[in-house]
Amino acid sequence: MQSQICSNPQLQNELVHNSPEPEVFQLRTQLLSKGRSDYTLASTDLMSIRIKCFAQGGENALHAHPAEDHSFIVLDGAARFSGKDGEIGVLTKNQGIMLPKGCYYKFESCGDEPLVMLRVGAQKEEIETYRIGPDGKPLPGKSKENNYEAGVPIEGLYYE
Repeated sequence: MQSQICSNPQLQNELVHNSPEPEVFQLRTQLLSKGRSDYTLASTDLMSIRIKCFAQGGENALHAHPAEDHSFIVLDGAARFSGKDGEIGVLTKNQGIMLPKGCYYKFESCGDEPLVMLRVGAQKEEIETYRIGPDGKPLPGKSKENNYEAGVPIEGLYYE
């Protein structure tokens, strides 16, 4: 029995004649003495891959992403994750967490070295409010309410 690559003829035709190209990226970010950084490494209309670095602190305000499933993988350092009911646990190198859309969480760096994490997110639908607090109101990532502090790079030091 011969299987089809795609059961949708229109989509199959589109893939045959206009297939997307792969995108290569490198896990590299400058280490910080203060604050945080967040860089998109690759993205599509459904998925984003970002590398984040935290000298201290983290995403300290409890929040949720109503339309995005996402995951964090610790590359270096340690992160203490908490949810609505308290601490979830401390994640260290090569450990990760899956956060389904609508799941409330926060995290903070809790190690002796900068926290570096890979963040992979997937979102099918576009919505007006990307990030909300427990009160249901928008909570921008780079806001005072989320304890945002711009990153101060350590000259010449990188995670790679």
